[in-house]
Amino acid sequence: MIKKIVFIFIFGIHFIQAQQKPNIVFILTDDQSYDLMGCVGNNIVKTPNIDKMAGEGILFTNAHITSAICTPSRISILLSQYERKHGVNFNSGTSVSTEAWELSYPMVLRKNGYYTGWIGKNHAPVGEGGYTSGLMEKSFDYWYAGHGHLGFYPKDRHEIFNDAISFTQPEIINESVNDFLDPNERKLKGAIKFLIERPIDKPFMLSINFNLPHGASTSTMKMKKDDDDIYKTLYRDMEIPLPPNYIAKAAIKTPKLPADLLKTEDRQDGYNYADTPEGTTERYIREMEALTGIDRMVGNLRLKLKELKIDKNTVIIFTSDHGLFRGEQGLGGKALCYEKTTHVPLIVMDPRVSKKAKGIKSDALVQSIDIAATMLAMANVEIPESVQGKDISNLIKGEKEEVRDYVFTENLWSTHFGNPRCEAVQNKEWKYIRYYKNNNFSATKEVETAKLLGIPVNKMLYAVHDPMIAVYRDYIESPIQGEQPVYEELYNLKNDPAELHNLASNKATKEILENLRKVWKTEIIAARGTGNPKVLRYTNDSHPDAGH
Repeated sequence: MIKKIVFIFIFGIHFIQAQQKPNIVFILTDDQSYDLMGCVGNNIVKTPNIDKMAGEGILFTNAHITSAICTPSRISILLSQYERKHGVNFNSGTSVSTEAWELSYPMVLRKNGYYTGWIGKNHAPVGEGGYTSGLMEKSFDYWYAGHGHLGFYPKDRHEIFNDAISFTQPEIINESVNDFLDPNERKLKGAIKFLIERPIDKPFMLSINFNLPHGASTSTMKMKKDDDDIYKTLYRDMEIPLPPNYIAKAAIKTPKLPADLLKTEDRQDGYNYADTPEGTTERYIREMEALTGIDRMVGNLRLKLKELKIDKNTVIIFTSDHGLFRGEQGLGGKALCYEKTTHVPLIVMDPRVSKKAKGIKSDALVQSIDIAATMLAMANVEIPESVQGKDISNLIKGEKEEVRDYVFTENLWSTHFGNPRCEAVQNKEWKYIRYYKNNNFSATKEVETAKLLGIPVNKMLYAVHDPMIAVYRDYIESPIQGEQPVYEELYNLKNDPAELHNLASNKATKEILENLRKVWKTEIIAARGTGNPKVLRYTNDSHPDAGH
């Protein structure tokens, strides 16, 4: 009897300690521009649950990613490091090393007593052999995800999802969220679990990763008979305006950037919808439909948390890996340093904060690398020295002291698809962008050669070989070592938030430009950090069958 009482007492202490640490749900969308939510003034898209979450938490109106393209941005979130530090991109020929991965937020939280789950998309190659290493699958207590793109109908691409009742991405993810949270929900046979069900005496950390509204998924929407009406009819009876400052390809008179810098003729075909008003409108409708589907999942998640009586101790964080151009100023795609690609939604709903800290907005300069640092701080876990992000917990509590004066963003994905290398620094009023010479060979010419010789086009375009590792490393180091920009831009973000008027050659702003050049030097050195990158060789030469 005494032993039983002691056991209950000890178990009770552990349970209380677990509940003192918050549960954390991190929701990451894909290619979602800042303006694709009702709570920021978009009066077309229907996102009532996301809007409600912003109304009960904090909406950061000046949040930015570090690299505006999927893989490096997602790794920056996981490791809380700038790409210039972590060294992994589509063109880097590398994967995240096991050593580096041990300091990612999921691993650190798991080591400190959190039950962890990963649902949806993974676009971070981790371990020896990247996506085929199996390291990601083993790193979580619950895994229900696919490597690379999911498509709108994930069962078409990944066997792991075959047991789901639903066929569409938001709904399959919703099933998995229920499976992770609730022991009484239907169990998904494809899910990889290290425990039969979530232990109630542990806090949990759940990462929910959408591949929407990314074009790889919205382009595959078919309005099938069994699809929800959201994905067949919503928004299709409305007059949908074109984006502000939209310019169709045929109407471009002066390109936004010099033609030898941003080689638009080599842009990936997946962004060609932005060239015409019809294509842009259709894609925008699909993006909004996808967001409304995601929004429904957010609402269902909150209802489930309340049903399980864990909503009062569960923090929800909502953001995106980057934004996207839809023909604004004649541009399509991402991998640039403009606001349209770097400025993202960031909402944190922490039910534990005081009433005065609920439903607030903050224009503090925050970045995606701050998310991991903040989650670790919330969990009262020691933050590793490798972390470059800032803990923004105090801002979430309604305090005013900000964590940085400048944001640094970069694009190192400069390839045959035409995008230039660039870096930017900005404060709340001014942004400075610098570009480097674009010496990349043309993807268009590569496609022509592939077709001439019968070489698979995707193999020609997407294979990564060992010499590219050296090229990418030079991209990282050469600006710090003195490489000069070939083009510069300066924007007054207060007066010109759409970045229409480049003031870099304006004599009246010369002093501002000179100051921001100095800031750039400080910020890029800080972003690079010290030491060699903790990466592994991951090319088609080293791992020809590793799912690059």
